[in-house]
Amino acid sequence: MAKFTTVEMYSTDAAASASFMAEVFGHPNTLYGDSYYDVHVGDGFTVAFQTNPEPPPPLTIFQVDDLEQMRETVMAAGGVITVEPFDFPGGRRFQFREPGGNELSVWTPAGDH
Repeated sequence: MAKFTTVEMYSTDAAASASFMAEVFGHPNTLYGDSYYDVHVGDGFTVAFQTNPEPPPPLTIFQVDDLEQMRETVMAAGGVITVEPFDFPGGRRFQFREPGGNELSVWTPAGDH
């Protein structure tokens, strides 16, 4: 079963968005790279902000045990891979569009793939 872990939101200024969350709601954040902030809202759940001059809709992210198996499951269920699996500082992930048109992502922590 997939564990819902993150909503990734895009912002014209990720630092300002993360700072706002800290000031208004008291949630600490962690900077990854130049412009990606995880805002830790509790129970392993994060709201992430990434700088993008033209923000697209938010991206919902699920944690899974087996990324390659999930990729096959997504495709078999009619999903379309939009971003092939890639490594990032915390693990590995890919993005896909479900049949209704929503963009989603799944990931595994580093060492689990």
